[in-house]
Amino acid sequence: MIVIIDYDAGNIRSVQNALQRLNAEAVLSSNIDEILAADRVILPGVGSAGRAMDSLRQKKLDKIIPGLKQPVLGICLGMQLLCSYSEEQDTECLKVFNTRIKKFPSKDIIPHMGWNEISKLKSPLMRGIPEGSNQYFVHSYYAESCSQSIGDCNYILPFAAALEKENFYATQFHPEKSSKEGSRILKNFLEL
Repeated sequence: MIVIIDYDAGNIRSVQNALQRLNAEAVLSSNIDEILAADRVILPGVGSAGRAMDSLRQKKLDKIIPGLKQPVLGICLGMQLLCSYSEEQDTECLKVFNTRIKKFPSKDIIPHMGWNEISKLKSPLMRGIPEGSNQYFVHSYYAESCSQSIGDCNYILPFAAALEKENFYATQFHPEKSSKEGSRILKNFLEL
């Protein structure tokens, strides 16, 4: 069973639809028992880090998510929440990944929105993805590059486009909106 964590942070239906195109059914849930019993867990999200963390705390998911043992995929805001801290609303996050989320310099055009290349790809999550392939991004905050980066991007400055630590994986871009390469990344996640 695949569980998409439902915590009022948007973008859930597009992830569910992308999984259906791969013949994978997913349940939307914030139920702790269902999340713990899942074979795979996806933490999607759009919106603000502070509000999203408040929602996770209210549902007591902030204590559950970092201890999950099955493969977990964070997408966009979900990736940022899996990091240690976000400058957005001065937010303490889930501390799975040892990197901080910073705001792009405001003098430049933000949000970073549209197609951009990813590079320095590694990890089974990126199997079959060509170096320099384009993925779809929409974000104003970014994860600093770190030892857990499994893909980088450059917009204004270099940043981590994807992260991995043990059973946790994350993408700043939206694989569910990133055409065939994005579908391949989701398929790779399902096959981990």
